[in-house]
Amino acid sequence: MIPGLLALVIAALFTGAALYILVAEQPARLLIPEPALLVQWRRAYRGGTAMQGSLAVAGFLCAALAWWLTGRTGFLVGGFVLVANWPYTLIVIMPVNRRLEALEPPAAGPEIRALVERWGRLHAGRFGLGGAATLILLGTLASLSVV
Repeated sequence: MIPGLLALVIAALFTGAALYILVAEQPARLLIPEPALLVQWRRAYRGGTAMQGSLAVAGFLCAALAWWLTGRTGFLVGGFVLVANWPYTLIVIMPVNRRLEALEPPAAGPEIRALVERWGRLHAGRFGLGGAATLILLGTLASLSVV
């Protein structure tokens, strides 16, 4: 069941990246002064967006293929939970992203810190969706009978 295993690995990679951001990158970022904080957030955001967005789509496609091959709805559900990061990001996190992108580092003040802190709390939702997708896919794979 290669597509199902790939979907699981991709979901786990997505979740691991989200966890790294929450427990390592975000706390370290919050220790630096506001102008540097904004610059660092922007650099990390650009790279992270491409990586996590691609993982969500690739994981969904693998999960959908696994569902098509096996008929197990758990694969489809896990894939949809993983790709739900796209609408979650666009609807919930994007307004904060846009406000941060509109600010200039020389004028950085407490508003930037508050926005980056809020962004971190919202980003935890991405970790939750990735973790849920990983568990759903793992459970679905574990339920397959070996012939």
